[in-house]
Amino acid sequence: MNIRTKIRNNRNILTSALALIGIALMVFYTVCDTSCSYLKGDIFGIDLKYVGIGYMLAIIALAFLRQTALVRVLLASGIGVEVYLVAFQFKEDVFCPFCIAIGAIIVLAFILNYEKPRTGDGWRRRIIYGLGEAEFPWMGKGRMPLLLFAVLGYLFVILTFFGSATPAYGAERPAAPSYGNGPYELTIFTDYFCPPCQAVEPEMDMYLNEFLSKGGVKVTFIDMPLHELTPLYARYFLYVVNAGGGYREILHARKVLFELATANAAATDKDLAQKLKERGVAFKPYDPRPVFAVLDRTIREYKANATPTCFVKYTSTDVRKYVGPEEIRKGLINLRKSLADLPSALRGDDSKR
Repeated sequence: MNIRTKIRNNRNILTSALALIGIALMVFYTVCDTSCSYLKGDIFGIDLKYVGIGYMLAIIALAFLRQTALVRVLLASGIGVEVYLVAFQFKEDVFCPFCIAIGAIIVLAFILNYEKPRTGDGWRRRIIYGLGEAEFPWMGKGRMPLLLFAVLGYLFVILTFFGSATPAYGAERPAAPSYGNGPYELTIFTDYFCPPCQAVEPEMDMYLNEFLSKGGVKVTFIDMPLHELTPLYARYFLYVVNAGGGYREILHARKVLFELATANAAATDKDLAQKLKERGVAFKPYDPRPVFAVLDRTIREYKANATPTCFVKYTSTDVRKYVGPEEIRKGLINLRKSLADLPSALRGDDSKR
C-alpha cells in the first residue's frame, strides 16, 4: 500500500487532526502572552475566533460521520472565506500569524480530501471543476463544482464580515501625554487590560523612572483601546494628566490603573474614581475628546496594531519598533546604553511635560 493510498484511507482522521490544531490555535490566540493584536473581525456580531471554532467542530463531526462530500463543501467554502480575509490583511497592512496558519490548515485539509473530478471535455468545464466536485445522494448522478461553494463562501464573508485593524476612541489639537525631553523619543502603545502589557509594565516602569529622572528621552503614552473598558481607564489617565502632576505622579497613576485592570477591580466610572482616590491618585475631569483624536492619529501614523509596542526614535531616519515583552526589553536596554553615552548637555533640563 503506497503512501497516497494510506492518506486516502485515513483522511478523515487526518482532517479531524488538522481541525483540532486549528481550534487549538484559535484558543491560544485568545490567551497568548506575546502581544495583543488589534486585528479583529466578526460575522453577524460573533467574534471570528468563535465562528472559526464552530467551523472546525463541524468539519470534525462530518469527518467522523464519513460525510466526505460535505467536508469538501465546507473546506471549499472556507477557502473562499480565507481569500477574502487574507486580502483584508493585505489591504490593512496588518498580518496575523494565527489567521494565516488557520488558512494554511484549511488549504491542507482541502488537499487531503481532494478528488480528481470527472471533468469531461472542454476548457470551461475543466476550469469550473478545477477545485473538484461533490456528489450528493439526493442528486443522483449529479455533481456540483466546489468552485461554486468557494465563491459562495467569498460572497458570504463580504456580506457578513466586519473587520477592524485600527483602534479608535472617537472624535477632533492638543498633544498626547508626553514627559521628559532630549534627543531621543520613546512612544509606548499599551492597553491596561492586555495580559502581556500587564506582565511587562513593572519592568517598563523601572526603565521609565530611570530615563525620566536622568533626562535625554521624551516619553509619550498612547493607550490602545483593545478592551471594552480601556476607553474608561484612558479617560481617567487623561484626567490625571490634567491634574498637572509630574512624571512621578503619572507613572504612579499608570501603575495603579494597571493593577486595577489586572484585578478587574473597577468596571464603572464611579468605581474607578473611588479606587483612584483610595490609592491617592489625583485627577481633574475635563473633556478629553480632542486628546482622544490625537491618540487616534498617532496610532494610525505609527500603524500600531498590537500591544505592547514601543517605538524608539533615535533620529528622523532611525526609528526602531519593538513588539511584545521580549523585544521591548531589548529595546529599552539598547536605549539605556545610548543614553549612557549621551553628553549631559544634550539630556535636557528634566522630565517636565
